[in-house]
Amino acid sequence: MLTLKEMREKIEKLEDEKAELLEEVKMLKQEAEGKVISLECEVAVLREEADSLKKMLKTL
Repeated sequence: MLTLKEMREKIEKLEDEKAELLEEVKMLKQEAEGKVISLECEVAVLREEADSLKKMLKTL
């Protein structure tokens, strides 16, 4: 059985770890959102390029 002091220490460590993990998750979500935006832009450019090539091939 844990003493009160040991329980307090364990709780403090767990709260610290929780705060660190929440910050890490926040940063990872921001990174993921940035990647999504970047990929959406790339896909839009590729779609436009594909449409342009299709139109060009139809005229040949």
